[in-house]
Amino acid sequence: MKKSGLVLLPLLAVAITRAQLRVAVVGGVHSSSVNESNNLPGWDSISNNYSARTGVHFGFMADLPASPTSKIYFQPGIVFYNKGRKYESPYDSVGDVKSFTASQFINYIDVPLNVVFKYPLKKKNKLLIGAGPYLSFFYNGKEKTETLFNTGGYESTETDDLPVGKNPGQYKTVNYGINALAGIEFGRWFLTANYSHGFGDFYTSSYDGHLNHQVIGGTIGIFIGKAVEMGPKDQDKDGITDDVDACPEEPGTAATHGCPDKDADGIADKDDQCPTEPGLVSNHGCPIRDKDNDGVTDDLDKCPDIAGIAKYNGCPVPDSDKDGVNDEEDKCPTVAGVARYNGCPVPDTDNDGLNDEEDKCPTVAGIKENNGCPEIKQEIIEKVNFAARRIQFEKAKAVLLPASLKVLDDVAEIFKQNLDLKLSIEGHTSSEGSQETNMKLSRERADVVKDYLISKGIDRNRLRAEGFGPNKPLNEGKSPAEMALNRRVELKLSNQ
Repeated sequence: MKKSGLVLLPLLAVAITRAQLRVAVVGGVHSSSVNESNNLPGWDSISNNYSARTGVHFGFMADLPASPTSKIYFQPGIVFYNKGRKYESPYDSVGDVKSFTASQFINYIDVPLNVVFKYPLKKKNKLLIGAGPYLSFFYNGKEKTETLFNTGGYESTETDDLPVGKNPGQYKTVNYGINALAGIEFGRWFLTANYSHGFGDFYTSSYDGHLNHQVIGGTIGIFIGKAVEMGPKDQDKDGITDDVDACPEEPGTAATHGCPDKDADGIADKDDQCPTEPGLVSNHGCPIRDKDNDGVTDDLDKCPDIAGIAKYNGCPVPDSDKDGVNDEEDKCPTVAGVARYNGCPVPDTDNDGLNDEEDKCPTVAGIKENNGCPEIKQEIIEKVNFAARRIQFEKAKAVLLPASLKVLDDVAEIFKQNLDLKLSIEGHTSSEGSQETNMKLSRERADVVKDYLISKGIDRNRLRAEGFGPNKPLNEGKSPAEMALNRRVELKLSNQ
């Protein structure tokens, strides 16, 4: 038995928002025939010997409206179908054969994909008209022949293991065609007349021919269970689905995106500072008041708790900001400042919280810990520190080893990409040798690093080199390993 089409059956997936899905059990009887055209000689006389097969069909069908109020429905299904044909040919009594009969019965799993229009009738009945394509998957079948001889003899052949494939004499696993239906729906029941016609050859003949299924029948069905809601849910039943409801468990309004609004002012209670009094969005949901009774409402009053005058936006005269500069002379009357800036605060041009008099980078936003200059990215600091640890010289000389050039090239590239950076190059030695020699060597090594970076296109004004000799050791320098650590060049970044 060949069932290669069954693995494709779970292919139905529907995405229609907020629709009521119903499932029905369907069944019925039908007449199945085969439309065949070929180039066989005498086919016109032979074709009359073929007749239709009576069969049954049964399965399941889904019923899904395009929208909650739509008359258009999508009806996919999975239905078992008997298809095929019969053949009968009587012979003259003169010959040996009295009659010959044959049957070609094939069973399929059909997947109809119909679009149905439901026209309302009286008593909630509906007229159904629909059509759509279908896919048909080979399930099994049987071929049988019977020969009756004039001598009274009888001969029969039968096979129920039909060959499947695309070669001559084989049945195709997948077929396709079109459906049409018309009928009536009454409550949970419906009755339809059905027609389907195959477009693809379901069988590959050994001669030049085309074979297509054709089915005419009737179907009765009943919807089972309750309709299943498809699409987003609405837990609080406020008409706003959970996928767009800001408060899915509390009934609300569309104006507040599904959240409660007790005072109906269009501001959700969770955002309303006065949830029981209608107010304004500009006043956080509260009504406009004048707490100090100075004739200037609180939404306009810059001193709502102190009586003032309209000329000073509800603040008292003469020094609203208490900065020692009266409002008539104060260019920033509502912000405390200093006299040298006409009553305004010391400017903070880059708005980084550090005024221009204290800010070493007044036009670039930075941080207080870096005197108002931007914080250098940790990634850059780590790269430069990594490079510094790999700068090496010939022993007791200010000559860079070749391996040091690559890391200094990386430092140069960083400086080309970050034009605000500056670098302090510090040379250090161990305590071996004389103080004078170590000081000279550390300065020369720092200068060598500086000169190399300048040769790579870095402005010398961004670089500072200094030698500290053995004066800033990292450790006591007692062992060879400790002394090696003290012999180093440090690269210290700044942007000030």
